[in-house]
Amino acid sequence: MTVILDRLLHLLSYNPQEPLIFSSGFFVFFFLIFITGYLLLAGKLKARLFYVTLFSYYFYYKTSGIYFLLLALVTASDYLIGAAIARNTGSRQCQRRLLVLSLVIDLGLLAYFKYTNFFVGMVANMIGCNFQPWDIFLPVGISFFTFQSMSYVIDIYRGTLKPVPSLLDYAFYVSFFPQLVAGPIVRASDFTPQIRKPIYISREMLARGVYFIAIGLFKKAVISDYISLNFVDRVFDNPMAYSGLENLLGVYGYAMQIYCDFSGYSDMAIGLALLLGFHFPINFNAPYKSSSITDFWRRWHISLSTWIRDYIYISMGGNRKGKVRQYINLMVTMLLAGLWHGAALKFVAWGGMHGLALCAHKFFSQTILHRDRHYKSHGWRRVLAIVVTFHFVCLAWIFFRADDFATAATVIKQIFTNFHAQLFSQVVVGYRYVLAIMLFGFVTHYLPDKWQEGIISTLRRCPLIVHSLVLVAVIFLVIQVKNSDIQPFIYFQF
Repeated sequence: MTVILDRLLHLLSYNPQEPLIFSSGFFVFFFLIFITGYLLLAGKLKARLFYVTLFSYYFYYKTSGIYFLLLALVTASDYLIGAAIARNTGSRQCQRRLLVLSLVIDLGLLAYFKYTNFFVGMVANMIGCNFQPWDIFLPVGISFFTFQSMSYVIDIYRGTLKPVPSLLDYAFYVSFFPQLVAGPIVRASDFTPQIRKPIYISREMLARGVYFIAIGLFKKAVISDYISLNFVDRVFDNPMAYSGLENLLGVYGYAMQIYCDFSGYSDMAIGLALLLGFHFPINFNAPYKSSSITDFWRRWHISLSTWIRDYIYISMGGNRKGKVRQYINLMVTMLLAGLWHGAALKFVAWGGMHGLALCAHKFFSQTILHRDRHYKSHGWRRVLAIVVTFHFVCLAWIFFRADDFATAATVIKQIFTNFHAQLFSQVVVGYRYVLAIMLFGFVTHYLPDKWQEGIISTLRRCPLIVHSLVLVAVIFLVIQVKNSDIQPFIYFQF
């Protein structure tokens, strides 16, 4: 009995080596217990809100330990500040001061936990000091919930949003576990109107939820983890040990890995929310179908790209102050977007590359060719544009994935100077399973959207037992494919 209790306590306690993630068996088991209680409390609003919020805080505790208190601090401070801004409608100066206070708290926490070592290290290098990074824990998903909470206060300040009626409502919104640690970044204007509505899960929501959970789990645990552990990580860990052909395939593999990893999480978050009666906006829309870098950012991590557009780019003036200022605003915005992804110069370089590409595309398409910003190419021009855009995105991914600039330079050098195309058949045979999964990922990525809607429509007409069997089949496939513990999601570090 003591052994069982010890094992149970170990499972329920925080373990930095075993975070509670959607693709783990423990989460599946725990979620089944959670949803039973959720349905029993369906008709009791306050009890249900408290129950979900409590579970969400436990979920965050299982990923970041005692640092769940940071989530509570951000929630309480922004709720109180948002309410104070709404009360002081007659004093714009007072509202501005309250907004600054909120930004100082949120960005101050983010800066300390995520960027202290980065900026102190830069200063130390400039003045010639030997700096050893401080032992500062990075709470999982801190960038996501701080950005989400900041948008709430900013929207109240702008007069486009009314405060939620209680602290419990706000805690429910900020901590809602499906999107808490890796997005999507859900706006209060989209989510808070749903909080007090009676729970209603239509057959459409159920079918769509099951589909997104199944496809997200497949993307993460079958495609992303497999090609990462068996090929991509090996290439980027030692690019000199592989030919240019293998390095190029490694870059293509990472493009698929990071897409399946992050979009897989978003898909599961959307699916779980639907099973609980909530709607999240789509976060990925087949980004490798993009015909330009501008189109890419309309399809990739949509919740972040629209967030930085609305709260940084437009706040800086957007395109309202002339072309030169627009390009400057674009560059600053994308550099900050790069820094948001991580406290390292490689992320800043990645953001800078995308910023330069966005400026170049806008200049060429709008200033030189005088095309409307919604212009879409067709035929062979579109195919060529998709190929060029994809390869630029892959080039930028090299800097995003590599440990440092030297590794990135080595990967690029190997591709251009040591390609060895004659090894193609040998590489295909040696990595046949990895390449087959990569190929499957890309082929399905480029399928028409109507195929997905067709699958969802079929599920909608099926009984509940079929939905359960779909999830069981995917879980069984995950168990068969994985050859180690399921890897944490890449975006947990951001």
